[in-house]
Amino acid sequence: MTKKKTTNIILFSGDYDKAMAAYIIANGAAAYDHEVTIFHTFWGLNALRKDEDKMIKKGFIEKLFAKMMPRGADKMGLSKMNFAGFGPKMIKGVIKKHNAMTLPQLIEMAQELDVKLVACTMTMDLLGLKEEELLDNVEYAGVAAYLADAEDGNVNLFI
Repeated sequence: MTKKKTTNIILFSGDYDKAMAAYIIANGAAAYDHEVTIFHTFWGLNALRKDEDKMIKKGFIEKLFAKMMPRGADKMGLSKMNFAGFGPKMIKGVIKKHNAMTLPQLIEMAQELDVKLVACTMTMDLLGLKEEELLDNVEYAGVAAYLADAEDGNVNLFI
């Protein structure tokens, strides 16, 4: 019995275009029958945030982080040419024109393809993020869990 190939991605970036690249690679690997994990840490956690505001008791610093960070994948900025938020509108227009999938659609597809979406619990603690603020069907783990997945990985990427 042959072991399935694995693809492990650390999504550190909170940029829309970089998150899209991570999810495109993840979905492609899953389509090629790889076991895929995306470990979301620091600003990459924004891709997992729900759009709606949750009334959760937080400290002052956690409230500041919650206000400053984009709420959900569709509100993330671009790594280049953000132009105070106009850049993402332009790229989303191009995506629509070419009938390509948006980042929220890529995330949904990843969940349908059983890509394991993992939120870094240490970073969640640092940024004051709670499980209720993130998408459903997300796993929660620390860096040791990522390293265990990646140790024998066929493909390991940092985005």
